Amino acid sequence: MADEMTRIEIIIRQSQLEDLKNELNKIGINGMTVTNVLGYGVQKGHKQIYRGTEYTVDLLPKVKVEMVVCSVPVQTVVDTAIKTLRTGEIGDGKIFISPVSRVIKIRTGEEDKEALL
Repeated sequence: MADEMTRIEIIIRQSQLEDLKNELNKIGINGMTVTNVLGYGVQKGHKQIYRGTEYTVDLLPKVKVEMVVCSVPVQTVVDTAIKTLRTGEIGDGKIFISPVSRVIKIRTGEEDKEALL
């Protein structure tokens, strides 16, 4: 395979999704999967009071944005995400990068880069 394919997963605050989508579109990312997820990292949730009883919310609502890239450089995607998402506060999110060995478009049977376009 001539073109390397890379999966990028970005876990972010729900409120940042539209900004991230807009900035990724500007650099040529035209396909992504977005999933509502629950999780926690350093912040480990927070306490809330419901009907006078305090309880801990361990899992916070987040959004996972996933894409597989081969034409846009991975570092460009990473730099764009960091520039768009970084507030300096706990909870800014994480970026996970991993190689993809094969992609198949179900409708046409195209594989790898052709399946992504």
